[in-house]
Amino acid sequence: MKKVLIFLFCMLTLTMSAQSVTKTSHKKAVKTDVVTTGTMTIRKPDYICISTDGGKDQLIMDGTKFTMTMGGKQHVTDSKKNAQFATFQAVLHAVINGKPIPEGEDLTVTTKNGQKTITITPTGKKRKLFTSFVLTVDAKTSAFKVLRMNGRKEDYTEYTFK
Repeated sequence: MKKVLIFLFCMLTLTMSAQSVTKTSHKKAVKTDVVTTGTMTIRKPDYICISTDGGKDQLIMDGTKFTMTMGGKQHVTDSKKNAQFATFQAVLHAVINGKPIPEGEDLTVTTKNGQKTITITPTGKKRKLFTSFVLTVDAKTSAFKVLRMNGRKEDYTEYTFK
């Protein structure tokens, strides 16, 4: 039993990496941005957990399932059912696993100054939770630099990774 536990611990620590993260929540109607700190944990092939404010706010991608907890409210969706998150999930999966960024009509990729900026603008007439996602990664290492989720009315949530 002890060998099994050691094996599991080694497997988890070898496939996980953690980065410090600063989250900025901007609401146009509020004068001051809310800034909190936390961590981002990545476990290959397709698990990301961004946790800030002592775990009160979280953004989790576990395969195709996305869980977002903000302000005590939890939103759950699946990229198989929610087209807005399908491209987002495919991009995150590619970045985590060092694969090429998939092409799509709702996706643009630019490279400048050693950084790759991936912008996902969901198409369609249905009301979207976010108007766009912008992910900036290091072009050589694929390390996350910034994730910005733009909402309606100039609101956004931005994560900066170190």
